[in-house]
Amino acid sequence: MLREIRPAIVFIIALTLITGVAYPFAITGIAKVIFPYQAQGSLVEQGGKVVGSALIGQEFTGDSYFHGRPSATTTPDPADSTKTVPAPYNAANSGGSNLGPTSKSLIERVQGDVEKLKQENPSAQVPVDLVTTSGSGLDPHISPAAALFQVPRVAKARNLPEDRVRQLVQEQTENRFLGLLGEPRVNVLALNLAVDRSAAR
Repeated sequence: MLREIRPAIVFIIALTLITGVAYPFAITGIAKVIFPYQAQGSLVEQGGKVVGSALIGQEFTGDSYFHGRPSATTTPDPADSTKTVPAPYNAANSGGSNLGPTSKSLIERVQGDVEKLKQENPSAQVPVDLVTTSGSGLDPHISPAAALFQVPRVAKARNLPEDRVRQLVQEQTENRFLGLLGEPRVNVLALNLAVDRSAAR
């Protein structure tokens, strides 16, 4: 009996060390050498200070900044650990809301967001990604249409010509990967940093 159990225990320990320790350390080391920026979390710096990540969205609420997609991520309620409270772009709790298309609360939330955005820019159709969450809740990108929709508000708040802000959106638009995969997109943090730089001139 002991003769049969010992090889199994040794095998489990060996696999744990190989797959749980050696392999992750090796891959992390290789990644740091080959892709140092990505391996460190694709951190974005400005003036020597980390201001965010190119991979994880942030909540921007002021009129002078472009806003990202709604985020359904949450965090434990400090007053009651059995409940959660909204915490947009919480990377520790990535996920969508799991509300279906017939959910009353989802429909009411989307309708409310649409009405609010229509007041901001009555002459344009509201892009769908400005009122719907991504599956992860962390998407740092919006569509070019969603960015262009917000140009009048940002330009007014920054006292910049709309053409200049529209040009910044075009400059920050990332094309399809290899011209084939994905959709054109705009990284909200990168765009807001570009707006900051333009307004500071």
